[in-house]
Amino acid sequence: GGEVVGSYRKQCLPNYAVFDEKRYFEAGSDAQPLFRIAGTHLALTVCEDVWVAGGPAEAAARHGASAVLNINASPFRSGKQAVREETLRIRTRAAGIPIAYVNQVGGQDELVFDGGSMVMHQGELLARSPRFVECISVVDLDLGDSDVAPQAAVTPVSEARERGSRSADVRAPVEPAVAMSPEGPEELWDALCLGTADYVRKNGFSDVVLGLSGGVDSALVAAIATDALGAAHVHVVLMPSRYSSGHSVADAEQLALNLGIDQRTIAIEDGHQAFLDMLAPSFEDTEPDLTEENLQSRIRGVLLMALSNKFAWLVLTTGNKSETAVGYSTLYGDSAGGLAVIKDLPKLDVYELCRWRNERTDSPWIPKDILVKAPSAELRPGQTDEQSLPAYEVLDPLIQDYVDGDMTAGQLVEAGHDPDFVVRIVRLVDLAEFKRRQSPPGIRLSEKAFGRDRRLPITNGYRPTLHPEGGGSAQNSKSSPTTDR
Repeated sequence: GGEVVGSYRKQCLPNYAVFDEKRYFEAGSDAQPLFRIAGTHLALTVCEDVWVAGGPAEAAARHGASAVLNINASPFRSGKQAVREETLRIRTRAAGIPIAYVNQVGGQDELVFDGGSMVMHQGELLARSPRFVECISVVDLDLGDSDVAPQAAVTPVSEARERGSRSADVRAPVEPAVAMSPEGPEELWDALCLGTADYVRKNGFSDVVLGLSGGVDSALVAAIATDALGAAHVHVVLMPSRYSSGHSVADAEQLALNLGIDQRTIAIEDGHQAFLDMLAPSFEDTEPDLTEENLQSRIRGVLLMALSNKFAWLVLTTGNKSETAVGYSTLYGDSAGGLAVIKDLPKLDVYELCRWRNERTDSPWIPKDILVKAPSAELRPGQTDEQSLPAYEVLDPLIQDYVDGDMTAGQLVEAGHDPDFVVRIVRLVDLAEFKRRQSPPGIRLSEKAFGRDRRLPITNGYRPTLHPEGGGSAQNSKSSPTTDR
């Protein structure tokens, strides 16, 4: 009837991974209020309450509840839905009563909430809503009378509501529906699209802009943005330099044509030369190095931000997790923007998602040449990523073990990684923390994303190195962070 008849305060506060609830909240007491609705006794719980063995959900059953309603803001990561379902199987078998698990849908900063609300009883999945979309599902349960007399305070929702429920016409029970749950590339794609769309729109933007290089990373981000926002809201800029290859420009133009998105070309040669001329007196008697290369990336960042300011377009950056891990980016250049869409997606998965998306169109969105050519920043003649980094087939598994798996340098070698690569890559990952701290938020896909999950000090002289005999201990070694590629 529009009145608050009772309340429940969350008892189990998570303080791990992306959760910091003990910093801000005080846990509720162990009191377990029950609410009588249409003759049944309903218990309320919040998120973590059902993840704890012997916790509030099982206590509710002991206190006489006929069912438990569990509301959640459970963030997505790859494979999380299977973990939720297994947890509910265990909990409902222990409690002996149904649990209705209701999860939020939508994006908030790095986090994506993927829905997948469900009803479980005695370990059996009775109903599941679709994931990554808002949905209302109706599920009928024959709760009957609880075998346990209520041992907690019972509050009727309202007598008027009770009378209305009993006098309503009886309708046929609704057949529960178990929606399909996406897995693999489809699951990642849905998470990236939902996270991108909600970050853009909930922060007051309608359109996005990104630099299109003709490489696979920017191609994937453009495709995700097109699916998430619609082609009319995606703008791409080709910014060729003196080192850009003809095929990269052609590939970028073809991609934009395939996606049906707005494209423009702003050549950066005049700006690049102007910067070199301005800096010439200061750089006199020095040899060209990374400094001159990275001017190009920073010029592109300035151009994208100018378009953002003029037209209120949010800038999307295109760096993947492999590059973000080792700092293979230009500070205030290609790392400058509002949202790092694929920040938590390893390079090999970038290729997999591109191929997966191409299979779902009559003609491929992403040109084949983009998927087969060697990745390159094209900041100097003949440059390729593998001149600076090991092959991604070697790099990605090492990053997975070190970052996501929290393995030490010694454990990485014991797991079969090359000792020289281990020392080199672990050092790069640690040194790149100061870059990551200045990069835009990115959509969380894994169990250990940079930012919310993995927090290390920038000012840190401790560098893991292997002893000559290959042992697992580490020692302090002096090194200075590099600022760019």
